[in-house]
Amino acid sequence: MFSRSFDQQLLSRICRRSFLHQSSYSIGGVALAGMLQTSGLRADSVAANPQPDNKRGMHFPSRIRRVIHLCMSGGPSHMESFDPKPELDKLDGQPFPESFTKGQQLAQLQNAELKARKAFCKFTPSGKSAIPIADIFPHIQGIADEICVIRSMHTEQINHDPALGFINSGSIQKGRPSMGSWLLYGIGAETENLPGFVVMVSKARKGGAQPVSARQWSAGFLPSKYQGIQFQTRGDAVHYIKSPEGVAPAWQAETVQQINRLNRLKLDESLDPEIETRISQYEMAYRMQTSVPDLTDMSSESTETLEMYGVKEPGDGSFASNCLLARRLVERGVRMVQLYHRAWDHHSDIVNSMPAAAEDVDQATAALVKDLKQRGMLDETLIIWGGEFGRTPMGQGTGRDHHINAFSIWLAGGGVKAGTIYGQTDELGYRFIDDGQQVHVRDLHATLLHLFGIDHQRFTFKFLGLDARLTGVEPARVIHDIFA
Repeated sequence: MFSRSFDQQLLSRICRRSFLHQSSYSIGGVALAGMLQTSGLRADSVAANPQPDNKRGMHFPSRIRRVIHLCMSGGPSHMESFDPKPELDKLDGQPFPESFTKGQQLAQLQNAELKARKAFCKFTPSGKSAIPIADIFPHIQGIADEICVIRSMHTEQINHDPALGFINSGSIQKGRPSMGSWLLYGIGAETENLPGFVVMVSKARKGGAQPVSARQWSAGFLPSKYQGIQFQTRGDAVHYIKSPEGVAPAWQAETVQQINRLNRLKLDESLDPEIETRISQYEMAYRMQTSVPDLTDMSSESTETLEMYGVKEPGDGSFASNCLLARRLVERGVRMVQLYHRAWDHHSDIVNSMPAAAEDVDQATAALVKDLKQRGMLDETLIIWGGEFGRTPMGQGTGRDHHINAFSIWLAGGGVKAGTIYGQTDELGYRFIDDGQQVHVRDLHATLLHLFGIDHQRFTFKFLGLDARLTGVEPARVIHDIFA
């Protein structure tokens, strides 16, 4: 697709001597080839990463250079964030109309008595655009004119891990590449000193925390060099980043050089993409011994900046500290940063737990948008804020259950129309309205790729004989109407 095929590479090197040399491994080679073909790791399924100029994109000019995904893990309630429902408030405590739910998939509320639950908080029309935003997000209210709220999101997976997997990879199958890995595979990063795809995880101060598995940032069947790298949010961002005591930098550099010389000899022989990964990771790890300490040294950040984000102590594991680090990462050429905040699974005590979760993220989220704008970076950075699904307009004890038919996210920067709302849900917030403005998770992926200059239908990877895509085989559309 992007480079010579494996067959072309192989033919260019076949001669009598190489044939005899390679045939000496015949039995083992046949067995290995069979194993690799079964696992989808044969070298002919691998395309080189050309890292083209980011302004050109892969298929057409790109609008953005980087993305920061603020993943509100657990599924924030849209009725208490960006989608007020006065009719639901009036119906509070009464039986939820069966016409909405009959034959519909529910999570833990299946076969339970369904009663409407009103929003516990008020909404304020915010900014010149007058976007209604819940009062538990006062700082995000302050950036209303910078965001595009999508109210008509919907998904297919009703439990956390598969739903997170779906919004990350477009599939519930384990072993599929995440969207960050797809981006790195297609257009590379702008830095050689840091990973191109970095992940950080923070946790709620009060309730709602769901575990997040590393498969969410996996490279899947792509070469593993495109995998997201998790940075620790306390202490050293990367374990063992410092050289062992008594090891001189020159000696370490020579060691890495000689190891990779042997690895390149093996790569020339086998064309195994994982050897290429091993080479690049040795070199990356060596460079990170300098780049990571510089990245995490916040002494250059002003007091005003720390206060704007609400950072009490850099590197304290908070979402605020992670947001500031995210800005420093994209400044240094990292292609994608994902910040997971495990705080939004509110089956109970939503009245107390959701405001606490909102307080965790509200100030730092708004600060990130403002900080990028004042640095001239927002236009080429896409910020995505949202969870893996929504919550039911029906109550579940003192909380709300998982919900797939409607949820809200918002986007900022990246050439999207600021101060706008796209899509709607019905009067009770149960389902998206099918008016041409409904947005499936696959549509979000197609739109993300388009902003990077990638046609999602032409962006494929040969896996098990199929041309695999981030957007899969189901219909997906680019949401052009949200572009500025």
